[in-house]
Amino acid sequence: MEVIISQDPSSASILAARLIAKLVKIKPHAVLGLSTGSTPGDLYKELIRMHQAEGLDFSRVRTFNLDEYIGLPPDHPASYHSFMMKNFFRDVNIPHGNIHIPDGLASDVSSHCEAYEQAIRDAGGIDLQILGIGSDGHIGFNEPGSSLASRTRIKTLTPGTREDNARFFGKPEDVPHHVITMGIGTIMESRTLALLAFGEGKAKAVGGAVEGAISASNPATVLQLHPNAKIYLDEPAASSLERIDYYKWVFQNKPAWQADL
Repeated sequence: MEVIISQDPSSASILAARLIAKLVKIKPHAVLGLSTGSTPGDLYKELIRMHQAEGLDFSRVRTFNLDEYIGLPPDHPASYHSFMMKNFFRDVNIPHGNIHIPDGLASDVSSHCEAYEQAIRDAGGIDLQILGIGSDGHIGFNEPGSSLASRTRIKTLTPGTREDNARFFGKPEDVPHHVITMGIGTIMESRTLALLAFGEGKAKAVGGAVEGAISASNPATVLQLHPNAKIYLDEPAASSLERIDYYKWVFQNKPAWQADL
């Protein structure tokens, strides 16, 4: 696990975008796992800028999103279909057929989840998965207590998660109770993980995820077991880390050949 601490979310997001851009240039048919919410906003803006100003080509890239609310049609303004179209897909050249997002209106959720897992396998697996972290340590919508070996499935949201996401809806009671989410086991099979976390509200979860004991009570702790997990933080999100000075020293003293990895 590599912890990368930047002054602000924009600086951290640019570093993460460079990682993705390097992958896409080396492997034009890369498979990206994407996330939603406020955290990856600057990351997507930087990737769009790279595409439009520098010619970063996404024409062969395939994508799989982490999750979607059950019961929301794709055109609902709070759906993750809508989020991805508004914040990324409409401004880059990923073919529509290469985009995969769980179907919140699937008539048979279990079968749909199995098919989603198979589609990831058929694509050769996810090369790089973007992640956020909830204030309780959830990744994707794998709430505390989720199996660390879980696969794509239906999950019931905790009241706290519904409250956190209420800002995206007209009123708190409009937040769905259920979602489809990639499982922790699915996430951990990605070749590279890039978790972004910003703000003091994420500091406790980040501290536990990076330095705490591995436990389903803080699902993000499982990232400690991944061979190539990168954690991009701003200063407030890093404030609970006991070894913050060491993480900064390591990043500042990387060998030249590692500088952009």
